[in-house]
Amino acid sequence: MTKSFKNIITNIAVIYMTVMFFSCGNDAQEVRDFLADKNLPIGVAENFHNIHTDSGRVDLKLSAPLLHDFKNREKHPYTEFPKGIKVVTIAKNKDSIVVTGNYAITYSKTSISEIKGKVVVINHADYKKLLTEQLFWDQKTKYFYTEKPFTLITATDTIYGIGFDASEDLKVFMAKQNRGSIYLNEDN
Repeated sequence: MTKSFKNIITNIAVIYMTVMFFSCGNDAQEVRDFLADKNLPIGVAENFHNIHTDSGRVDLKLSAPLLHDFKNREKHPYTEFPKGIKVVTIAKNKDSIVVTGNYAITYSKTSISEIKGKVVVINHADYKKLLTEQLFWDQKTKYFYTEKPFTLITATDTIYGIGFDASEDLKVFMAKQNRGSIYLNEDN
């Protein structure tokens, strides 16, 4: 008698769980709304690597230890890289520009990224290196800017200052409140 009573209870529990399982259903939009309300990312990736190609040629490599995807935000969707980021742009089959930092956030609608914490930008082709603690990167206009202290190292000069605007390849730049020794070629 006890064995059949246990079977009845077990069967009732299985039927109850089955009904509960099939009665619960959320569509994708409800899940996205729930995650947005709780300020949770819609996706998380560890050891993230992305390779972008254009016409069959690799033109960008992006890697990060951790990625949080908040593209479920209606007004300001973004992607966050809380443990750092490395972006390598490639031109003519060699690394052109390398950007690294300890933290990054990219806003999808504006294509503007903020990179913070030991930010380093290297232009291998022109032997230029930019060091700062915060950098904004407008990917549409291919433009960097910061209002923080910076160091720009070139093949001939080292420039220090506070505030810096530059093209993405560091070829054209404006250094604000700068100091340092700068070599000028009078022939050009």
